[in-house]
This record gives sequence, C-alpha cells and structure tokens, in this order.
Amino acid sequence: MKLNPYLNFDGQCEEAFNFYKKVFKTEFNQFGMMRFGDIPPQEGMPPIADDVKNRVMHVAINIGNEVLMGSDTMPGFGNGPFKIGDNSYISIHPDSREEADRLFNELSEGGQVEMPMEDQFWGDYYGSLRDRFGTSWMINFNAGNV
Repeated sequence: MKLNPYLNFDGQCEEAFNFYKKVFKTEFNQFGMMRFGDIPPQEGMPPIADDVKNRVMHVAINIGNEVLMGSDTMPGFGNGPFKIGDNSYISIHPDSREEADRLFNELSEGGQVEMPMEDQFWGDYYGSLRDRFGTSWMINFNAGNV
C-alpha cells in the first residue's frame, strides 16, 4: 500500500506545481496535467462551467521515491468553500478493490463522504471522505498497478 500527500488549491495548482517542479528539479509524472475540461460528460454530472474548465483536475510530480499530487478545487463538486490550511488529503493506494472498500467504509464511519467509491473514467476505483477527526482521505485502487 502507498500513501501520498495530495494538495488542493483554489486556481493556483498549475503555478504551484510548476514552482515545485523547479525547486525539486523534477517533471510531471506520466499523466501530465489533467484539467477539469478534459472530463468526459457523465450521467448525473452537471456541465463544467467555462471558468472551471482550465483548472487542474490532477497533477503529480516525483520527489525521490515519493509522489506529490495536487489539484484545484471545483466549486460545487461535493466540496465546501476552499480554505487555506484545510487543503490537503492523504491519498491511499491499496492492493485490492476489497481493501479499498474496507478502508473507505471504516475511515468514513462517523465522518463525511465526499465521493462514494466508484469506477472513474481515468481507470481507478476511487472515493474521497473526511474522517470524524477532520482528516481528508482519497482511496484509489487501480488493478493495472498491482
């Protein structure tokens, strides 16, 4: 199982990660920088507003043997208003779908589910939550990475 820090921004993710790339003398990982405007239409999901389409949906850089990930928030997408100091997640990558469900269910007990565990267009089985202690978690399982 892997754990990765995941940082959220309010429109400054691209600027921040270009800065981190320079500081840590690294590059974006194989996925590059994905934007909210790249999300394919999905049933039940409202259209993405023009002012949000260029925001970063996901980016990652390698720092040594570790990965730092981040994104901009997407207003109205299951999250509250952006608040500095409350903008980081721990991203967990378990070794099985069953372990992903177990972790999600146990961590969300008494907490708040942001996105339930579901298969996503980028290939992961994914969900996010805030536990009862205020810690934010992302659970990602990708069978291709096991």
